[in-house]
Amino acid sequence: MKQYSIVFTAPEKAELQESRLNSPRLKPDEVFMATEYTLVSPGTERACLLGLAGGDFPKRLGYSAVARVLKAGPESGFHPGERVAVYHSIHSSHQRKPARDVVAIPNDSLPSTSAVFCVIAAMGLQGVRRARPELGESLAVQGLGLLGLFAIRCASLSGAFPLIGIDFNEQRRKLAEEFGADAVLRPDASGIIPEIRRLTGGAGVNVTVEVTGNPEALRQSLDFTAPGGRVTLMGCSRTPTREIDFYRQVHRPGISIIGAHNMARPLYEATPGCWTMREDMALLLRLFSAGRIHPERLISQIVAPSCAPEIFARIAKGDPELLGVLFDWRQINS
Repeated sequence: MKQYSIVFTAPEKAELQESRLNSPRLKPDEVFMATEYTLVSPGTERACLLGLAGGDFPKRLGYSAVARVLKAGPESGFHPGERVAVYHSIHSSHQRKPARDVVAIPNDSLPSTSAVFCVIAAMGLQGVRRARPELGESLAVQGLGLLGLFAIRCASLSGAFPLIGIDFNEQRRKLAEEFGADAVLRPDASGIIPEIRRLTGGAGVNVTVEVTGNPEALRQSLDFTAPGGRVTLMGCSRTPTREIDFYRQVHRPGISIIGAHNMARPLYEATPGCWTMREDMALLLRLFSAGRIHPERLISQIVAPSCAPEIFARIAKGDPELLGVLFDWRQINS
């Protein structure tokens, strides 16, 4: 059997490579799958492609996949032919994962091109869920990439009001409005902090979900978050954050800063405000199926895996037009 994988062979360089794959001997809780689609996470994968996230080259990256089960261990709970969503998959024609990273897709009518978004959507949801917003609390999301846009939609479903999206990119601000934002702003707009205070009756927002990982964005968020408010850190900070006046910006106004990295989730048992990854993935698949969230609006391109060098060259340059890029592995696995 041949396996094809997208490999980061050097900084700013991605290749589609072929290798020999023998039929695996699975552990009792493992699943072996043929991939249908994988989804690129532009922020994280760009950092890895540029060598900003550590680790040596070559690298095999990935985030989210939809696949068909080929073989399943007797304790996995899955069976051959079942369509599943895969957490922390790689960009590859085949996946081998423990069952804890795999979630069944029960709705046969849900397109795989929509279902593949459930992993990244769960990460955006984590940024909202960790703050535990109440109905009617105001909320701002800084950074309207895939995670930020899903955070906007999940906050809207949670009853956040007013709901504010912040990003440089005009198209992403428009998508945020489509996903439920009441107002959208540029982070460099003059008077952004007075405008946020005007939108929130003078208080500032109760919750800020910071998705950019940019130190300047965090400093700004502390200035427009209301006293007693919460800031969740979803974005992965790749550089140290300096020059925060903790007395003025955090201690005196009583602001809580909450780490919301996806790896902080419990593996098996949910806690209040922090569900397991599988539980959130399953929830989002139900919301997609019910038409409460429309991930298909975020698809920029669906391409063959052979297009990986071109796609990742654009991602390395920070092309803002690439939002949701899917690799169609059916072209190899059919």
